Amino acid sequence: MTNTSASPYAGVDFSPLQAFTEGEVVTHSPVRDVRLPSGRTLALITLDNGRDHTRPNTLGPATLTELGATLDTLEARAAAGEIAAVGITGKKYILAAGADLSDISRLDSKESARLIAQLGHSVLGRLSELGVPSFAFVNGLALGGGLEIALNSTYRTVDASAAAIALPEVFLGIIPGWGGAYLLPNLIGIENALEVVISNPLKQNRMLKPQQAFDYGIVDAIFPAATYLENSLAWADGVLAGRIKVERKNEPGKIERLTKWPIAIRMARGMLESRIGTVPTSPYAALELLDKAKSGTMAEGFAREDEALAELVTGDQFAASMYAFDLVQKRAKRPVGAPDKALAKKVAKVGIIGAGLMASQFALLFLRKLQVPVLITDLDQARVDKGLAYIREEIGKLEAKGRLDGDTANKLRALVHGTTDKSEYADCDFVIEAVFEEVGVKQQVFAEIEQIIADDAILATNTSSLSVEEIGAKLAHPERLVGFHFFNPVAVMPLIEVVRTPQTTDAALSTAFVVARTLGKNAVLTSDAPGFVVNRLLAKVMGEAARAVYEGTPLLTVEKAFGPLGLPMTPFQLIDLVGWKVAAHVQDTMAHAFPDRFFAAENFHRLAELTEVVEKDKGGRVTGWTKAAEKVLKGAVGSSPSSEADILRRVQDGLAQEIRIMLDEGVVPEVEDIDLCLILGAGWPFIDGGASPYLDREGASERVFGGTFHTPAIRGIAAR
Repeated sequence: MTNTSASPYAGVDFSPLQAFTEGEVVTHSPVRDVRLPSGRTLALITLDNGRDHTRPNTLGPATLTELGATLDTLEARAAAGEIAAVGITGKKYILAAGADLSDISRLDSKESARLIAQLGHSVLGRLSELGVPSFAFVNGLALGGGLEIALNSTYRTVDASAAAIALPEVFLGIIPGWGGAYLLPNLIGIENALEVVISNPLKQNRMLKPQQAFDYGIVDAIFPAATYLENSLAWADGVLAGRIKVERKNEPGKIERLTKWPIAIRMARGMLESRIGTVPTSPYAALELLDKAKSGTMAEGFAREDEALAELVTGDQFAASMYAFDLVQKRAKRPVGAPDKALAKKVAKVGIIGAGLMASQFALLFLRKLQVPVLITDLDQARVDKGLAYIREEIGKLEAKGRLDGDTANKLRALVHGTTDKSEYADCDFVIEAVFEEVGVKQQVFAEIEQIIADDAILATNTSSLSVEEIGAKLAHPERLVGFHFFNPVAVMPLIEVVRTPQTTDAALSTAFVVARTLGKNAVLTSDAPGFVVNRLLAKVMGEAARAVYEGTPLLTVEKAFGPLGLPMTPFQLIDLVGWKVAAHVQDTMAHAFPDRFFAAENFHRLAELTEVVEKDKGGRVTGWTKAAEKVLKGAVGSSPSSEADILRRVQDGLAQEIRIMLDEGVVPEVEDIDLCLILGAGWPFIDGGASPYLDREGASERVFGGTFHTPAIRGIAAR
């Protein structure tokens, strides 16, 4: 497997990579000739791994080698005048999801990692060296190397219904290593490239929709799904005939390279340093590659990517990321403890108790994902009408953005109904409450609804920290009640904690898991313990922040102390997001349940009554208390401030202790479930690998219980 073409990789011996092909699901590259309307012949490659659309095409060493051989044949045919162009597309719904990360994580040395980078460059780079134009028809999902296939091609079109387009590598602790870091900024300009390569991955791995990819200039044309390939082939024919001129308005010119480029890089560096610190390596490696892409040859750009990828793939942060990635991609899709889905009740109508903001967000999600009738109720019609207005307004916004077509939008509007007449719950199969976070209130509404609903209807509570068993204590049939805890914002956060009480039946539990999956969420099973998983551990974080403040520690010192955890928000930003009333309630619950381990922040409730609790800078970071808040806190703040190091050690040890106790109590089956909850529900960074590997590496596990959560240790960021 030695490259003998005239490319910069001529003579590179790729044979050592054969050792990593065992078990690879090979994505094949069959070719068929397509006769274009003009009479020209386009050779169309269709990437296909032979699996259904739930197993995306991936690009391992064997796949790349086969694709390289295919391109060799097509280059010879082009030289012989047999074909006028080459096209490349994917099986239904998918172009490719990039490199097979399980293969890459097995690479045992920098030399092997460098070889896989070079192999990708050698093969994908051929798409621009065939002697005829190449066209990438992005018919579906295109992530990482999948998008780099398109970037290496001469021209690109996209299916308007494609699921997602992205370069997510920085999210995983590496960089776009098959041309993306060089080709993209030279195609769409540095500012757009910074957004796609660095900013989006750091925003919980945000993906692009096809229209966004077209607007950026990543693709040259966008066509509707129904006639996508037909339109793309006709468009390619027009380009070949010269009838269609491809203009790339975002392609950087000389002035941008000299002036805007360095300014954009400098601003991006400042943003990264203020937001994530300087320890994560992949964002800065990507930044360097994007900076240098403004000049030099493509071969030089590819060589820089080879070296950067070799360095990062064999680093600790990528190892930790792969542990986290495996949790999200595998464990989250096969929830531990979930009963057989065949036991689930079919949900043909959903009832939502309440019509406030949270309830309205629930209604919108159920409408969009289940597309069944949804009922909302409240104490008076004015509240119901306000909730309905919000839902319909949000549907209108989605329609205006093109995320819903007119027929679907009208269908959803017709499916939602609001009333004060609770008798309409009679034919609901799944009823969830979104009322005030107080046991008595929840007991009362459930007792009333239980008399109306069918015997086999499922009841769900969205409580964030109350005992689900206590909420169901006054039900005639508590076995039908399940905890179904969403995270805010409902539409975005991917986690639902499914809570089982000692009475909950497998049928109720199975229904909850099936509904969660239909909603597009990842569900994790937890027992009925205070705060469940995420809020219990976040309460530890917020409680330690509050403790430091009440000791007299300056706010900025407290904020900085929590930086090494790598969470997307500081404790006070998090409190702002969830709301001070909710934060106060969760803290009360935890301090009441475990007074020896959780700090009772008695002033949370008084601060929650204030409109503006803290002063913040433009980035949302807390800078000081407002005068109103100072009045509330007067006399409550001590004069024994803690150092950043002391605060961080306290929170590390507190988290290690709490996680160990949760495992001993059986709150979740294994520590991997806690890490999964924190990654999905709290944004714990991939490059740490989750909370428990981080606590092992920091020595907190050893300090607290004389052991570790993982043996051997999962590599990742060492002490920051």
